[in-house]
Order: sequence, then C-alpha cells, then structure tokens
Amino acid sequence: MDIVLQATRRETGARSTLSKLRNQGQLPAVIYGYNVEVTPVALDYKETAKAVQKYGYTSVFKLDIEGKQVNAVLHEVQRDPIKGLVKHVDFLSINMAEELEVDVPVNIVGNSVGVSEGGVLTQPIRELTIKVKPTDIPESIEIDVSDLAMGDSLSIADVRSRINFNILNADEEVLVTITPPVVVDDETAGQGDDGNQDIKATEAPESEN
Repeated sequence: MDIVLQATRRETGARSTLSKLRNQGQLPAVIYGYNVEVTPVALDYKETAKAVQKYGYTSVFKLDIEGKQVNAVLHEVQRDPIKGLVKHVDFLSINMAEELEVDVPVNIVGNSVGVSEGGVLTQPIRELTIKVKPTDIPESIEIDVSDLAMGDSLSIADVRSRINFNILNADEEVLVTITPPVVVDDETAGQGDDGNQDIKATEAPESEN
C-alpha cells in the first residue's frame, strides 16, 4: 500500500519564514538522496503526523512533490526541546531495489524470571541498525527476555542468529541486563558518610538578620 504525502516546494530563508510555515500548520522538511537534488519542501503537519503514527517511523513514504512522486524514508526528525513538537524532518529518497541502513526500534517481550524475582531490567540499546530492502523494513524487532535470570544479560551476539535481518551493531553491544535490586541498610539509611543525620531539604538555615 502506497503511503502518499503531499509536499510543496518552499523557499529557504530566515528563521521567521519557518516559523510562519509552522503557524500555518505546515511542517518544514527537506528531501535528498537517490535521483533527487536537495529540495526544501513543506507538508501538512497533521496529515504527516497522522500517517507516521499509523504506519510508523520506519515506513516507506511516497512524497508527491507537485506531481513528481519519490519513494523516501524518514532520516532525521528535529523536535522542540521544550514542547516536544516536530519542527523539521529530513526525508531520504531511496532506490526500492537496493538495501539500505535503517534504525529499527527494539521491542522487549516476555516476562523475565529475574524481574519476577525482584530484579531490574535495563535496556541500553533501544534501536538496532539493520541493512534491508525497503519493502522488508520491520516496524520493530522483538527481543524475548523470558529466560533471563538475575544477573543475566543479552548482547547482540546472543540474538544475531535469532533475527532474520542483517544487524550492523557490534556483537559486544548489550541489549538488556537484569540487575539485582539495590538493598538499603536500615541502620545507615538517611545518614551521611560520617554517620550523622542528613539535613532534610525542607529545613532552611536560620537567618543571619
């Protein structure tokens, strides 16, 4: 199914020009890559957000740039650090017959034995870089942690043979670890290094006036 997004060429200019586009409900973007010159464009913000939410960040989109259609993937997304709204996106034009490198989210599944015993699951890596044809890009890659006990971990080397994609991450990179919970000694809880009671944050020092 083709996911078509309408795009119009835009002029590059001052930051105020981009702000004006955003205030009009437009999303500034740029497309570059296979058979395409670097082209600044603008898309409808709501329609683009709706398509990405429905089909995912790893989908192949067909950008219709004033009648010319280009197959592209999201390459970079810039967000407002405070509001979290998308400010700008980069689209990479692709050749549908060739493999490309994409970052795919890791989805942890299963109930870990170690977590059931009180352990804490940490996930240092939340995306895997794979090389794949555009038509085969997965929405996510599932990693089953059901067999992980307290103190266990999963590295790329442990899962490489289970995943039907060419993973470009190094073997030693750790995907998941199950660590024991932190035990607090009741006798030293709330005390500083010298054994004295810490001053509560709510207690203010006496005024010198």
